[in-house]
Amino acid sequence: MNDDPILYEKTDGGVAWVTLNRPQVLNAINMRMRDALWETMLAVRDDPDVRAVIFRGAGERAFSAGADISEFGTAPSYAEARRARRQRDLWGLMLSLDKVLIAAVHGYALGAGVELPLCCDIRIASEDARLGLPEVSLGYIPSAGGTQTLPRHAPRGIALQMILTGDPIDARTAHRYGLVQRVVPRERLYPEAEALARKVARHPALATRLAKRAVVEGIELPLAHGLALEARLAALALASPEARAGLRAAVEGQ
Repeated sequence: MNDDPILYEKTDGGVAWVTLNRPQVLNAINMRMRDALWETMLAVRDDPDVRAVIFRGAGERAFSAGADISEFGTAPSYAEARRARRQRDLWGLMLSLDKVLIAAVHGYALGAGVELPLCCDIRIASEDARLGLPEVSLGYIPSAGGTQTLPRHAPRGIALQMILTGDPIDARTAHRYGLVQRVVPRERLYPEAEALARKVARHPALATRLAKRAVVEGIELPLAHGLALEARLAALALASPEARAGLRAAVEGQ
């Protein structure tokens, strides 16, 4: 059995898989896994062949149960964790990537196991998924971006309800709230995620990057500024050989 905390696999067609690989502890994210995720995301960022990335959890029970609380017990461990967060902003790195990130969530997804998918562009859940942010029940608050990313995906009241109660929700409820974009049977989770990733990866790379940038950056701007950003990025896309060829083919096919 491979005991690496993160398994990384590139496939043909520009798709890569990132597997959280600590199934014996429900893929709890410890410092070693976090460091491996950081290195993997740097590799993804710098690899022009990777167009879309799918995150999944090893084993049958969980995508991830969140941060490994066994490392919270000693002062040196806590200090090391805080230092690592300052020096290696994993969530910020994920949010900055121009690649398409897809989370394929099954079983338990709690704490950082929800916050990681919230840093992705698209989330697919299996019918057995349960998503929650239980930190307040431990006297803590979500601190891997959850208090900021959750209200950007779900209505404010729903985000507050989840954060303040700590109660998990099932996949169908998550879909109704907009936290996941698709719910599928467990056996279809990875095939559906891969089909989506391959569809995205087949599109011209520049157009995909610019479209993602328009949405991610534009949503934080006033509408007029967002429309101006869209116009600038559209001009860049239109000037590309791929756009000219695609538009010409569309006209000729009419």
